[in-house]
Amino acid sequence: MERWLLVVETNCTDPSREKEFNQWYDNTHIPDLLTTPGVLSATRYENPSPGEKQGRFLALYEVETKDILQTMATLNENMVKWGKQGRIPKFLEIVSGCFYRQVAAPVKKKK
Repeated sequence: MERWLLVVETNCTDPSREKEFNQWYDNTHIPDLLTTPGVLSATRYENPSPGEKQGRFLALYEVETKDILQTMATLNENMVKWGKQGRIPKFLEIVSGCFYRQVAAPVKKKK
């Protein structure tokens, strides 16, 4: 099994709905994504002053899989399905998304 990191930058296109955006992301979208085989965890961050062509929000998803292409295909199928079910809001803008394969074990600061 290989470890991967899915890195996704997003924006809320309607600033008046940002609270709703964050509630949707935390309470609907992340639980949905965690149902995808291989997706292990999710962590979100905010950049309070994003530059041009940057997302204000960053999500990191840890993925473990034997076949990243199959995992990506399943995730894409799920996104289409959730969109048809109305589980993805119109005010979501995906700025970028990319998978990175882990090439070294995590290094932690020594105490």
